[in-house]
Amino acid sequence: MARKTKKQDRPRILVVDDEPDVLHTLQEILQFEGYEVDAADSARAALKRLEKTAYAVVLTDVKMPAMDGLEMLARIREGHPELPVVMISGHGTIDMAVEAVKKGAFDFITKPPDLQRLLISIQHALERSSLAQETVRLRRKVRGLREIIGQSEAVQRVKALIDKVAPTEARVLIMGESGTGKELVARWIHEKSRRRGGPFVDVNCAAIPSELIESELFGHEKGAFTHAVKMRVGKFEEASEGTLFLDEVGDMSLSAQAKVLRVLQEKQVARVGGNESIPVNPRVVAATNKNVESEIAAGRFRDDLFHRLAVVVITVPPLRQRREDIPLLIEAFRDEISEDYALPVKTFTPEAMAWLQSLPWRGNVRELRNAVERFVILGSEEITREEAEQLLGRGEDFRIELNIRDLTLKQIADHAARTAVRRYYAYYQDPAEVARLLAVSEADVKRWLADAAEEGPEPAGS
Repeated sequence: MARKTKKQDRPRILVVDDEPDVLHTLQEILQFEGYEVDAADSARAALKRLEKTAYAVVLTDVKMPAMDGLEMLARIREGHPELPVVMISGHGTIDMAVEAVKKGAFDFITKPPDLQRLLISIQHALERSSLAQETVRLRRKVRGLREIIGQSEAVQRVKALIDKVAPTEARVLIMGESGTGKELVARWIHEKSRRRGGPFVDVNCAAIPSELIESELFGHEKGAFTHAVKMRVGKFEEASEGTLFLDEVGDMSLSAQAKVLRVLQEKQVARVGGNESIPVNPRVVAATNKNVESEIAAGRFRDDLFHRLAVVVITVPPLRQRREDIPLLIEAFRDEISEDYALPVKTFTPEAMAWLQSLPWRGNVRELRNAVERFVILGSEEITREEAEQLLGRGEDFRIELNIRDLTLKQIADHAARTAVRRYYAYYQDPAEVARLLAVSEADVKRWLADAAEEGPEPAGS
């Protein structure tokens, strides 16, 4: 009996056979059973499809010209180790079946296949595929590895670069504003690399005092300095055979930069207080939220280190440049946080979602996730725009803090007007809308924005 499932919920199966009649028959049978089915008439055509499409099961013939099913099975195991492959053959022997299973086949069926036997095998393969996917999901969750969410062109470019660079040993420099997800990109590079079985070691260069950064990166010997009561292995050693992520590398001192450069060149470290050269072999991925070219011009970052780190540069876009992804991010964060806190899943009115999509999100994805967490904990069952504004503290009641000493009443009023306009414009990004909300002319709004721009950025915490 055919399954009554929505098309997007149907498992997708890839059928591979060089005989057109067999291929067509298998495709029709599986489609009648409710599966989404793609067909390939050769192993090479199947491998190309696997590069572009995710399948739940592969059903393939063994005897095919150019590349047979067993060779294709070996290729699939390299790139898709969890993907179940069911093999069928009209020339099947016990030895061939044993060889196929040893190479990782889920099942081996002789031609012409018994229909009931075939469908049961595929159902069992789908169950294994689902279990494998859930296991991978849970492992990634434990490691803090979330999906890179987004369908925008900017996010697709980032994902494509990750897929290309991850299998290589090339060093990568990830650039982008704070909160855009640079560490997540680094973790996916590691996850998709040949080093994924090794450690992922992250170092926040901005959080470590300059006098301790060398000990952190290279390690130290016992007695190397006060409080060095025992030998410590550095992050370069710890990450050998894995990935070393140097976050906020632009905040590293010039002295530490020089030593990192030498380690990258020589692939050896000497612990602080020691003389022994220790071989190290991490793949280095770095990230910064700074304009590296400006830092180099100002003499705060070494040009030669930049070129060592930036074999491949991946720029992570800010949220304001991919607003179409905001609803997807909100829904994903909502579901994840609701599950973690065992709370009901909230919904958003279209007006609330449109308003959230219009905000500048200067803290990017990190700020958005924090906002969604607040909605999940404090929000109503259905969150309106008005409630979202209140929960984010972005309604019309905001404080203006000002030192009024030596200021005239007009100066205080002008400052309040500029502050109000600046804050409203930051969220609405439309002078006409700001003018309407504040009951002033659009020309006044533009004049106050120009005055605010001359004053410079608004002080933190105001």
